[in-house]
Amino acid sequence: MNMIEVKNLSKDYHVVKKEGGMKGALKALVTRESKVISAVKNLNFTIEAGEIIGFIGPNGAGKSTTIKMMSGILTPSEGEILIGGIDITKHRKEVVQHIGVVFGQRSQLNWDLRLGESFELLRHIYQIDKIQYQKTLDEMDDIFGIKELLDKPVRQMSLGQRVKGDLVAAMIHSPKVLFLDEPTIGLDVSAKYALRKFIKEIKEQRGTTIILTTHDLGDIQQLCNRLIIINHGNLVEDGNLEDIVNRIAPYKTLVVEYYDEQFATHEKCQLIESDGNIAKYRFMKNDITAAKLIEALSMKAQIKDVSIEEAGIDDIIRAAYEERD
Repeated sequence: MNMIEVKNLSKDYHVVKKEGGMKGALKALVTRESKVISAVKNLNFTIEAGEIIGFIGPNGAGKSTTIKMMSGILTPSEGEILIGGIDITKHRKEVVQHIGVVFGQRSQLNWDLRLGESFELLRHIYQIDKIQYQKTLDEMDDIFGIKELLDKPVRQMSLGQRVKGDLVAAMIHSPKVLFLDEPTIGLDVSAKYALRKFIKEIKEQRGTTIILTTHDLGDIQQLCNRLIIINHGNLVEDGNLEDIVNRIAPYKTLVVEYYDEQFATHEKCQLIESDGNIAKYRFMKNDITAAKLIEALSMKAQIKDVSIEEAGIDDIIRAAYEERD
């Protein structure tokens, strides 16, 4: 079942062109020239219920604009977005009852209240009964230990504590869809671990559909089986992470340490680097397995040790960005 359907989605901004100086200011009072900037261009994709999607792209690619349209904050210039089969543009109040949003650079917590008071305020806004509210809070406490922070004023909380508070606030009304826009910005290792644990557990326990935008490639590797990549507002990739990796980098690197500096060669691999008695070979995954290559090399020279290196996820993502550029 598709939880989210995005059809022919576009967003344009009209920017006024203005010359510098007093002359430009006076001219702008009489005539104004504007140009159209297309932040998002004809996006089409679907997301099934319970999926964790990595929605990524370089800075200025249109990620946040798309997330804001999908969560009802911005209105599309063209196209439609269906959440649970309902058009969020036409029925915003109905749909937002079932979505949660966390922006890493903005907090929805009230700065002047205690954390627990912020949660209570949201309980009344979403009209959640006390039993369901307490159940949700207990579940979030199992993940974050959030109850020890309930009496702490939001203004006195650390960045990591505020992010935890924002995540719990986004889940207070048990949304079906959760948008996480750069939630790990500025977090330390411990806080990132807690965030990843949170994402995995709400997916398993509640079947929540999660759309994650991030520049932290560790998040992608640990959480996302599927990637949607956009660049310059266009869809660049949409597919299984492993399939994208195999297409962009269909090779592995074999590092071999020999007993002496006499290297072996093989027709199905390329010697790309050597240093003393250590050699690096690149081979295509579909041409030969690492085991067979090692066996073939060992018949020509004595091998002391071997290791295999996969293409780094950062290299894969950078290559995907540069493809469209």
